Amino acid sequence: MGSNRAEAALHAVYSAETPQELEAAYAAWAATYDSETASLGYLLPFLIAAWVARHVPVGEGPLLDAGCGTGLSGPSLTALGYTDLAGLDLSQEMLAVAKSRQSYGELKQAELGGPLPWPDGHFRAFFSTGVFTISHAPASGLHELVRITRKGGHAIFTVRDKALEIGGFPAVFAELERQKKWRPIEESAWFRCYAVAEPEAMVRTFVFEIV
Repeated sequence: MGSNRAEAALHAVYSAETPQELEAAYAAWAATYDSETASLGYLLPFLIAAWVARHVPVGEGPLLDAGCGTGLSGPSLTALGYTDLAGLDLSQEMLAVAKSRQSYGELKQAELGGPLPWPDGHFRAFFSTGVFTISHAPASGLHELVRITRKGGHAIFTVRDKALEIGGFPAVFAELERQKKWRPIEESAWFRCYAVAEPEAMVRTFVFEIV
């Protein structure tokens, strides 16, 4: 039953046609999001810590969890020694759950694709999982995330297979590289978002260095 509810909630967020619909879908899901995504075997919020640890030395910060949701990545990174964490999300209800984890020093409501409430070069790195996917944040949102990340810092994020195909990500990647704003560092193989359900849902992790 829990898996059925989770799959219905997934359908609601993937079929949202506006940021307002997406925000409403996550508001409705916030209270049960953690347990229901766990029933699907959702890997990304925990796995992203491996890429952060590979590229960002412990003690360097601040780090931005872009599209942090309920803050599932926070405790894993805190356990690894990353204590200077900030988060942003579209949903105030999801941010309330993230705040309860006590891993984030700063949490702000903001929409990826619009202006972000931090100055140029503020963060040592940003990371993002499950956000650049179907009916979610646009590829154009990377421009603002790069703006608020300092030179020598890192962009670490996943992109869903279907979004990569139709969402204009290769063009944005190339534009930022052409503008000498970042350079590619790492690109993973395709892997599953969910260990239990949705076997066809594949993502790839990308790492760029800000220049």
